[in-house]
Amino acid sequence: MNKSSFFIVGQHAVIEALKNPRRKVLRLFLTEESKKNIHRKSQKRNLLEDVKVYFKTKKELDKYSTKEDLLHQGYVAEIEHLESPALKEFIKEKNDITFVCLDSVSDPRNIGSLIRSAAAFNIDGIIIKERHFPNQSKLMYKAASGAIEYVNIFQVSNINSTLKNLKDKNFWVYGFDGNGDKTFTDIKWEGNNILLFGSEGSGMHEHTSKYADFLVKIDINNKIESLNISNSAAIVFHHLNFLKKQK
Repeated sequence: MNKSSFFIVGQHAVIEALKNPRRKVLRLFLTEESKKNIHRKSQKRNLLEDVKVYFKTKKELDKYSTKEDLLHQGYVAEIEHLESPALKEFIKEKNDITFVCLDSVSDPRNIGSLIRSAAAFNIDGIIIKERHFPNQSKLMYKAASGAIEYVNIFQVSNINSTLKNLKDKNFWVYGFDGNGDKTFTDIKWEGNNILLFGSEGSGMHEHTSKYADFLVKIDINNKIESLNISNSAAIVFHHLNFLKKQK
């Protein structure tokens, strides 16, 4: 388990990290105003208890975010990684699981936005290649807006072997492709499903796409070539969440 620490910035990212009992927050750098705001947002629980808090000016905090051109909003935290969930253990005795699998998606902003949508619409977990996951990216944490504290992220060494193993355990794999045979809203979405998304530029790897049982698409205006992956994912997540609530 990687226990190395790293910094995150931004109001939502930092406050949600403080709320998460599984997240180790080593140090907290706040302005006086951001401290007051934390107490306003969490009046029933002192989020600053047992945390080393250092008060800084906004200018002093700029050094933590100017390189990435991010707004720290008066909040900077040094945190440790969460314990990674075990995929094999997670799927035991569970039904109607919906996973997202990201093939060669590595842009921190897109991954962060996708994590935020996954949390909003009750996706069970995100499968991503370990070396493609920017697990210390301030940009990803900022884009996720705190949602990373609530999503199971399964970092795997090999996407293809993971898909094969899950297919052997009765998962259906749906690859999202602009040339898909069916529109995704025409699918019944029953049982255990994996939503496979490729990178915006090159899409799914050819070998990885072979593990998809079906290729499906999002029906959009034919004058528009494609959607940003995080926008595409949010549309799909919302639809599947709506269907689950109807059951």
